[in-house]
Amino acid sequence: MQTFNIHDAKTQLSKLVEMAAKGESFIIAKAGKPMVKVIALDAPEPSEVKRFGFMSGQIKVPDDFNTMGAREIQTLFEGDV
Repeated sequence: MQTFNIHDAKTQLSKLVEMAAKGESFIIAKAGKPMVKVIALDAPEPSEVKRFGFMSGQIKVPDDFNTMGAREIQTLFEGDV
């Protein structure tokens, strides 16, 4: 994510607004210290962002997952045994 100081943000406001509207957020800093993050209005709220575990309870991993297809894999590497 890009950071712009306040002076640059003032002089490039139109360009930065277009950039944010296209979905590219950025930070405005004062004396090198980040002050605000600019994002598009239609950007998803942090609570709406997908996280790991969003399908929890919907997928079942078989008990033999670690050994599934072991015979077929061995045949591919070693031929018919």
